[in-house]
Amino acid sequence: MFPLQRNRRLRTNESIRSLVRETSLSPQDFMLPMFVAEGKDVKVAIPSMPGIYRHSLDNTIKEVKEAWDLGIKAVNIYVKVSDNLKDNKGVEAWNKDGLMQQTIRAIKDAVPEMIVMPDVALDPYSIYGHDGIIENGQLINDATVDALTRMSLSHAEAGADFVAPSDMMDGRVLAIRKALEENGHHNVGIMSYSAKYASAFYGPFRDALDSAPVDSQNIPKDKKTYQMDYANRIEGIREALLDVEEGADIVMVKPGIAYLDIVREIKDTVHVPVAVYQVSGEYAMVKAAAERGWLDHDKIMIEQLYCIKRAGASIISTYFAKEAALLLNK
Repeated sequence: MFPLQRNRRLRTNESIRSLVRETSLSPQDFMLPMFVAEGKDVKVAIPSMPGIYRHSLDNTIKEVKEAWDLGIKAVNIYVKVSDNLKDNKGVEAWNKDGLMQQTIRAIKDAVPEMIVMPDVALDPYSIYGHDGIIENGQLINDATVDALTRMSLSHAEAGADFVAPSDMMDGRVLAIRKALEENGHHNVGIMSYSAKYASAFYGPFRDALDSAPVDSQNIPKDKKTYQMDYANRIEGIREALLDVEEGADIVMVKPGIAYLDIVREIKDTVHVPVAVYQVSGEYAMVKAAAERGWLDHDKIMIEQLYCIKRAGASIISTYFAKEAALLLNK
């Protein structure tokens, strides 16, 4: 009761504010998403994501070493697959000598302690740009799960620390966990994209990998039959609980800032770490506004990352990882 309680006493100066601060943020909270392309000495700018590039494997290793030196302990890998390697079943996804598998091995050789979490989904390998196999105009669940399981095993064999299924197929976590166990990969974890919403915030990412659904009358025009309806809350909690039951070690919410209510509810419900993906559209909006002088880039970047952490994230996958680490390390 005022005046016995004056809450401003704890805001008097930065020393007291830092002493009682409830949430901390460090580079070790971040995971860096990386886009890998074929070739050598390749660095292709992604126009809708200023400061982000598709790198060839040699330049990817340089980026990984820089990230490690900044205190970033995990990378999330995506590959840009050549059109001639795409089909409807994603066969290239489990090629032991594929670009993803080469990348995993190269990173673990160069920086053994870096945690490597390769993406598990068929859209980069699909002629249709969908996360699974299309038959008769529909994405079929169970055949896709079989393909994702083969993909996950190939990642584990290449040396991945975790596999990261981002597809939203039913039952894929259980199938992957069983396959990993049966093949001796007991210590390979699963970071499941559990509450992944059908969001318009993904646009720049699809530019980066050329993985948007193709415009055809014979296939679904979007991903709403498997990614979640953004109007739903309880469904996200249910998905996370099911994934934990099936063997997920980490559950993820995607996108980030617009879904912090879901992050908090899942954090309060499950007893595994919660990851949050601050996605390409969220990144691009900050960049665009800052370029126009409408926002202070660094202040907004750090504030958003603190908000994601405050909501309950144990891990933040963010394209800001290196920039934020540089600021936090000062």
